[in-house]
Amino acid sequence: MVTCWKRSENRLEETQCTDGAPPAALQSHFPHKAFWVSLSASLLLLVITLGLTGHLGLSQPHSQPSQIVRVSVQDQTGVVINQSAVVDQQNDLVTFSVTSPANQTSTVLFDVKHGLICYKPVDQDTCFLQKMEESDYDNVHSLLHEQTHQQSHFQLSGNETQRQTEFLGVLAASQVEVSTLEEPLQALCHNSSVHWTRRANGPGKQRLVYFCIDICFPSNICVSVCFYYLPE
Repeated sequence: MVTCWKRSENRLEETQCTDGAPPAALQSHFPHKAFWVSLSASLLLLVITLGLTGHLGLSQPHSQPSQIVRVSVQDQTGVVINQSAVVDQQNDLVTFSVTSPANQTSTVLFDVKHGLICYKPVDQDTCFLQKMEESDYDNVHSLLHEQTHQQSHFQLSGNETQRQTEFLGVLAASQVEVSTLEEPLQALCHNSSVHWTRRANGPGKQRLVYFCIDICFPSNICVSVCFYYLPE
């Protein structure tokens, strides 16, 4: 505050002065400056945020969507086998959903990366594991590496389809903890018991076949996988 003296006729009067600047101008100067500082800081933060978002978006790989392939074929009795396969090329997974004539669906998962096949029969709290063999890799190769997103349906000719039957013996004493399996198998066999199986020539007359699952591949091959429990 500056004190000024003003001569008024025969006496001096004490008044307040502001060095020639009006009071209103000084009061508006600081809010005006604070507004521009705040606006500049906000713009700077916005630019940094957009830059980080763009960098993260470019660094993340684009995941390929899963492809659904439907395979239909008539069995020897003329009944159409209804099944579909979800192909995950990024994770080397092929998941078959096989629907029986009684409208019951079983699931067969080919985990090519880890070399395993997992069977989840319908209406059962049990999964069965099998190690993939060369023929299994050949059967799913066309789905994983030769298909495009435009090829989503295959009609197999019954006269040209090769059919074969495989028997898998269930090893009752080799139960597997679900937590030790890979993530795709854990999701399929959640709250289920898991058993290893091994390929066998057949159950023999003294053993009964437990169940069978028919799987057809676009390579005109249909495989009937039948399970039975091995003797203790």
